[in-house]
Amino acid sequence: MKTGNAKWKAPMVVFGIFLVFILLLFFQYLYLAIFPNVYGINMKEFAENRNTYSSLLQAKRGTIYDKDGDILAQDFSSYTVIAYLDESRTGSSKKLYHVADKQMTATALSPLINMEVDEILELLNRDAYQVELGPGGRGISEILKNKIEELNLPGIDFIESYKRYYPNGDFASYIVGYTKKKSIEIELDNKITYEEVLVGELGIEVKYDELLKGMNGYISYQQDRYGYKIPDTPETNQPAVDGSDIYLTIDANIQRILEAVVDENASLYNPEWITINVMDAKTGDILGSASSPSFDPNKLNIVNYENPLTSFAYEPGSVMKIYTYMCAIEKQTYQGDQLYESGYIDVEGTKIYDWNKKGWGKITYDQGFILSSNVATSYIVQNFITKDDLNSCLKKYGFGSKTEINLPRELSGSLVFNYPVEVAAASYGQGITTTPIQHLQALSIIANNGYMVKPNIISKIVNNGEVTYERQIQKSERIVSQSTVDKIKELMYAAVNDEEGGALGLAYRVEGLDILGKTGTAEIYDSENGGYLTGWLDNIYSFSGMFPADDPEIIIFASVKRPNNGSNIGLKTMTQSAIESIAKYKGYINSNNNDDKINSYQITNYINLNIKEVTNDLKEKGLDVVTIGSGDIITKQYPSVGTTVLTGDKVFLVTNSKEILMPNLLGYSKIDAIALLNLLDIDYELDGYGFVVDQSIKAGGQIKDKLKLTLKQKYIE
Repeated sequence: MKTGNAKWKAPMVVFGIFLVFILLLFFQYLYLAIFPNVYGINMKEFAENRNTYSSLLQAKRGTIYDKDGDILAQDFSSYTVIAYLDESRTGSSKKLYHVADKQMTATALSPLINMEVDEILELLNRDAYQVELGPGGRGISEILKNKIEELNLPGIDFIESYKRYYPNGDFASYIVGYTKKKSIEIELDNKITYEEVLVGELGIEVKYDELLKGMNGYISYQQDRYGYKIPDTPETNQPAVDGSDIYLTIDANIQRILEAVVDENASLYNPEWITINVMDAKTGDILGSASSPSFDPNKLNIVNYENPLTSFAYEPGSVMKIYTYMCAIEKQTYQGDQLYESGYIDVEGTKIYDWNKKGWGKITYDQGFILSSNVATSYIVQNFITKDDLNSCLKKYGFGSKTEINLPRELSGSLVFNYPVEVAAASYGQGITTTPIQHLQALSIIANNGYMVKPNIISKIVNNGEVTYERQIQKSERIVSQSTVDKIKELMYAAVNDEEGGALGLAYRVEGLDILGKTGTAEIYDSENGGYLTGWLDNIYSFSGMFPADDPEIIIFASVKRPNNGSNIGLKTMTQSAIESIAKYKGYINSNNNDDKINSYQITNYINLNIKEVTNDLKEKGLDVVTIGSGDIITKQYPSVGTTVLTGDKVFLVTNSKEILMPNLLGYSKIDAIALLNLLDIDYELDGYGFVVDQSIKAGGQIKDKLKLTLKQKYIE
């Protein structure tokens, strides 16, 4: 009996263990079947997420154009070269889907992605499923991607991403602004992922970031274990809504003129900063705004993050005398032919001097304006108007408050003056601060016979073909009378043209064009130690002007701080050159010599046309045609279709040549050089300002390395 009981103990133990195991499985099954949350996990969501494919559909950021529809900022695809290394990707297929011949692959890619063969081999020999071929293979263009694809290299593929591109480089950079890629957290089907998006950082890009970026969409569906969509299962597809396109008021031809004169001035005189700005007097449209230092938004070589047009508030100096005089004239207390003693005036124990310290003896107030006398305006705020009058007038002319132009971080400046000395200083532009955009706006009062127009930078906004915004001219009620305008025009004309009267603005004259203007020199306040800096370089020079004089259509305001020659010669040369070029472009100057006449033409589409026929036609129009390559058919062009060009402007035509060699850029301006290099997709860096005097890759050479250009002002040895 004992033996029999012993025989049955082993099966009973096994049965007991098996029974416990079955019961555990049963209760586990009940737990899974009955309760929605298992060990803190929602099983339904877990199952759906395992089989659900979700992807963000990224909206295309809106394009920024100039007033004529030429692109200033746009999205374009860039690519990263990747290599699949794992043999499992090919499997049993007869066609290779991974990199098998690493030496051949590295040798073929080396000249295209600017990496040494050994560098590429090091990446290809890694123990990984796939690798990125960086740095040379990151952020490549569509053109380079196509060249690599033509090699038919097994295992080589591309990851596409979007990049913001600014085709003109350093061109109205503070107006257009720039974007940066930022990683943002998004939730799709209860899953948190991170996506890289473009975010505006400056200028229009940040001011209108919400409109430009559009609205991302997404797609979601159930997939099988192979990654294919399961038939007859629901699909969620929310299409992306692309961002709005923004058309600026910038005139590309005027902007090019301003960029050129600023570059030349910066090269010659190396000031702390320069700004020159142009506005349409009748509409308030900003036609151009250039400054130095500036930056290329493709490279982000930026040292100053404030837009000089709207965010530089500084003491303007004698350009403010326009408004002190205008205030007194409008009050009808001004007596222009009355004499006063120039040289200096004692204001409650403080002596205020004219700029030449000794004055000109007894002169009239009209002469005081022409000679830019500080003493004249100091007497005006004692004898013709009060402190409250001046304060009220300046506010009415738009100073001390923002213009509300559609640009970020606009400053309002400051109009604080209480004591007699402060009032006298304010009358000639010291002790108060203003911005260039405020001066453009205030000058419009004179250009529009007593009515002020608001500045504009946006021409229109278009969303999916529909115009959602179009700028309207905003004109104020009458601010000053016609008689006041006529008198101020008379004084501003004399300040530029009265040679016998010693006008300080003679250097701004342009033959064949009547200009109204006023010069200004301001001392620089020492914010750390108080008082004003006294060094021979420590001045800000300005010019306010408009033309043609009889009915102004163009307003210009320019300033330069601390030029290295300690004078306003550079400002005069720069501004006079800009005025002359703009006047020729706008047709205000008529030349009797047809050979010297400046004409404008609109660029048409030359793609796929014969190079000889197009070249001959453009040369007959007086354009400087540069052909790239030895082909007979045009494949690329610059400027783009619809661009207005002037006599003597460069037109670049790229032909269907098998190989593009390095062009000769010596003597090119910075703007022309950048345009051609961007057209040819050549990576470059610039050193200096002005015109190209040296290039690291000689003309006719193969383009393998980054091109380095040295620029200098062309009149300096």
